[in-house]
Amino acid sequence: MNAVPPDKSPHKGKTGLKRILNACVYSIAGLRAAMQHEAAFRQEVLLAVLLVPAALLMPVSAAGKALLVGSVLLVLIVELLNSAIEAVVDRISLEQHELAKRAKDIGSAAVMLALLNVVVVWALVLLG
Repeated sequence: MNAVPPDKSPHKGKTGLKRILNACVYSIAGLRAAMQHEAAFRQEVLLAVLLVPAALLMPVSAAGKALLVGSVLLVLIVELLNSAIEAVVDRISLEQHELAKRAKDIGSAAVMLALLNVVVVWALVLLG
């Protein structure tokens, strides 16, 4: 019998192209789950659908466009991480706990800072 050493995950055995394909499938599943279960993510995707094309049409340098688009994509990334933290906390227990609240509040603060970053980056790039 092939026992998995205690310091190794049984889910980490794939390598090469198979690992890349699996990662893509899992990533798409994660995006679908976020769209289905997370209202904040859906709102931020709508914001991205509006702001990314606007950024690409702005009369700014390529670096400016990259900053504008990157700041918007950062919000989506941080929201995905926040949603993952919330899901794990809720999986562990739905009862009120100081550490669970702290984890959720810190994740929320990260999203707020990412949104503030959008405002600052866009203002700096567009107002020069």
